[in-house]
Amino acid sequence: MTSNPPLARQAIGIPGPSGRLAIGNRMDEEALIRAAQAGDHDAFEQLVRQYDSGVLRLAMNLLRSEEDAYDIYQEAFLRVYRNLGTFRFDCGFHTWLYRIVSNLCIDFLRRKRVRRTEPATIESEDGTVDRIALIPASGGESDPERSLLSQEIRNRIHTVLASLTPRERLVFELRHFENLRLKEIGEAMGTTEEAAKNCLFRATRKLRSALGGLL
Repeated sequence: MTSNPPLARQAIGIPGPSGRLAIGNRMDEEALIRAAQAGDHDAFEQLVRQYDSGVLRLAMNLLRSEEDAYDIYQEAFLRVYRNLGTFRFDCGFHTWLYRIVSNLCIDFLRRKRVRRTEPATIESEDGTVDRIALIPASGGESDPERSLLSQEIRNRIHTVLASLTPRERLVFELRHFENLRLKEIGEAMGTTEEAAKNCLFRATRKLRSALGGLL
């Protein structure tokens, strides 16, 4: 990734992504939000640092482009900065934030309408992870035939992820790579839990269909 901090955070005086920062006992999240709403810049900085890595990771996984992901990251936190005063605690802050990021990513993908080749890796809290490593192995990893089968599975997974609609892709990412519950996904996308469940079902069905008898 680029060594320069995103312009959006430079504009509001906050450094680039630094990972999850423990707030400790000084402030719980609600107090932190209320302090930031009252104009406490340090509180806002701590609040952003608590979520910045997750936002960037989600954008990277959805957009497959570091440059595009930073653009979404910048715009998302600028919108948080400008609209924090409208947050009314009727949902979780992370849900409100993910809704902003989700809408930006969906709009971007719909505008672009260009399907890129899916990389073999994703960004996670533990660093860069091969997608195929997320599929549990059943032994015999040194078997050349099994290795070829794993490569074929990887190729098909990449192809089907690229073919999902923006909403299907987002739901799949939020559920399987961000570990959000369906209720949280629905709230983040401004829809119902049932709608999120149906969208995830469609994405999973496409994946299983693409894998055929390989699993």
